[in-house]
Amino acid sequence: MSVAILGPTFQDLARNVNQNISSLSLIFVGRASGYLCGSMIGGILFDCLNHFIVLGVTLMATTVGLYLIPFCKTSVLLIVMMSVFGVAIGVLDTGGNVLILALWGDKGAPHMQALHFSFALGAFLAPLLAKLALGTTLSTENHTEPDLHPPALSQSPEANPGPLFAAPDDLNLLWAYASVGMYIFVVSVFLFALFFKTPSKHENPTASAQLSRRVKHHKALLCLLFMFFFFYVGAEITYGSYIFSFATTHVGMEESEAAGLNSIFWGTFAACRGLAIFFATCLQPGTMIVLSNIGSLVSSSFLVLFNKSPLCLWIATSVYGASMATTFPSGVSWIEQYISISGKSAALFVIGAALGEMAVPALIGILQAQYPDLPVVLYTCLGSAVFTAVLFPVMYKLATLPLDLQRKDNRRSKDQKALLNHYEEDNEGQDEEKYNEMDFEVVDVNVTVRPSVIQRSGNTLMDP
Repeated sequence: MSVAILGPTFQDLARNVNQNISSLSLIFVGRASGYLCGSMIGGILFDCLNHFIVLGVTLMATTVGLYLIPFCKTSVLLIVMMSVFGVAIGVLDTGGNVLILALWGDKGAPHMQALHFSFALGAFLAPLLAKLALGTTLSTENHTEPDLHPPALSQSPEANPGPLFAAPDDLNLLWAYASVGMYIFVVSVFLFALFFKTPSKHENPTASAQLSRRVKHHKALLCLLFMFFFFYVGAEITYGSYIFSFATTHVGMEESEAAGLNSIFWGTFAACRGLAIFFATCLQPGTMIVLSNIGSLVSSSFLVLFNKSPLCLWIATSVYGASMATTFPSGVSWIEQYISISGKSAALFVIGAALGEMAVPALIGILQAQYPDLPVVLYTCLGSAVFTAVLFPVMYKLATLPLDLQRKDNRRSKDQKALLNHYEEDNEGQDEEKYNEMDFEVVDVNVTVRPSVIQRSGNTLMDP
């Protein structure tokens, strides 16, 4: 909710600081930069401190940031505040995955799916909340917005002496951020309660049982997972960001139809994440990744082949959104089966996802401007689907190769033990036959040990 609330309130924030939308676009760069820093910081903190206290403090800082953002009256202060806010979101994103793995280990696939479904649900509810809160004023103020920006830019010397913090003119903007902040404050209180209930650092109870199943090349596997999430999240954000403009310019759809196409992508995305909670109880994470890769590959292929067909665009977009939904949480659950995920490990693939979210859409925007007649967005989705479909078998082979060698060694040792036991049984039978044929005479022997016989030499006792 805290991430998605920025989209529908972006115009109101720009009006609040007397700037137009284009001049305030650095707000997204600031938040993304803070997110990367927060992911790295969170990876270190969750290895050193209690998970609940770190999450509680992070959510408390998020609450403070949400209350202060509507009061920012300068664009520089708003960008700085959004960067600090991004740091808290980065810590929260890393910590959520680490906490799920710490509580349930490799059996937490349904819980991991539920965690990421809650992200999709919050992203769906936040714009509705903002529209309900701001709908009464946006309709009247939008008519005057084009006339407000030029005077604000021309009167910048008079605007500089203004206060850094002040109450916003639109109280509905304050109400939208305050309502989300209050909800996050309640969640932080529960996390602090869990901290005082269990003050010791929580450890994975199944960690000792899983050590025998850890792969040796875990660093290489984490690097491949970094690349996997880079292209996956990059394609996901790229398609969701550019499908509206692609449908209107390349396919010739009306804006209302293009908006519906964008909504059906995120709608099937959220719905499939909700269903994945139940699918994860009966399907392995690797199986869900394979199914997602197949769906993404097929749907993106149809998008490229029939990029001019509106019907194909509707159907393939629905399938593509559903296929992309479960990949990230399934990937985190899958890697936990082979590698013990620490805070730093979780931060690595979260950073890969964040870099893909920033780099791929920016690059596609440049390429689409240079080649307006080509469906660059669809080519990117197809290339990403091919790359992830090829990369996952490589990751799987790298993860299971040491296990296969270990199983072969265990089989060899079991075969040797079986042969040795069989040999001992045969010899034992022969010894019993020889024992029965022999006669023995039992003689009692009395042994007397005199102290003078035993001499001490150094730290050892020697019998001469």
